[in-house]
Amino acid sequence: MQLDNANKAVKKGPSEVISRYLEAIYYMDAEGESVRSARLADWLGVSRPTVTVALRRMIRDGMVRIDPRKEIVLTHAGRVAAESIVRRHRIMERWLTDSLGLDWVQADAEAARLEHAVSELVEERLYESLGQPTTCPHGNPIPGHAEPRADERRLSSLESGALANVTRISEVAEREAPLLLGYLLERGLVPGGGLEILEVDAVGRTLQVRIGARDVMLSHETAGKIWVVPS
Repeated sequence: MQLDNANKAVKKGPSEVISRYLEAIYYMDAEGESVRSARLADWLGVSRPTVTVALRRMIRDGMVRIDPRKEIVLTHAGRVAAESIVRRHRIMERWLTDSLGLDWVQADAEAARLEHAVSELVEERLYESLGQPTTCPHGNPIPGHAEPRADERRLSSLESGALANVTRISEVAEREAPLLLGYLLERGLVPGGGLEILEVDAVGRTLQVRIGARDVMLSHETAGKIWVVPS
């Protein structure tokens, strides 16, 4: 019965509300976070009872399950649906930045509004017209077209003197701290950019990094949202 519900949900497509849950679970899982009801409530800005009701519906439809550690896990059907949503969102972001000239923050907000109204046909045509991009503007891989790099590390894990190239900005930062996107963009902390760790303050939990000729101070929390490849 649950499998039948899952097949129907995938074929029909999840509602906009359930899509938000699937997207949030996907993003947190991609960052290695434990996905729990309280975390989902904080992410989505809703009450815990509201999350409980939505999860019951998603479990019924075979989109998620609760593992022995009480963590929320996407089923195969749930992951397929979530990847479809995320793929559409990231392609829309590329179009909004590359073709229309919107900045990171504007593109993310507009893509969130448009992703539910775009058909698979339009998604495919946009993808082709953009030159088949593999990542969103912040460097996150587009599901079905790219995978995360195996050699990536969080910037916060590097030591003084290390050199690295930025690969992507965490979706957690993108969704929970949109102003941070503008902050990082203005300071040149963008995919493809190189940097050097000047100092790591373990007591104050800060990092001083050099980007080109500019020195920038980052909190340990912010640095943890920036993925890099040591060079």
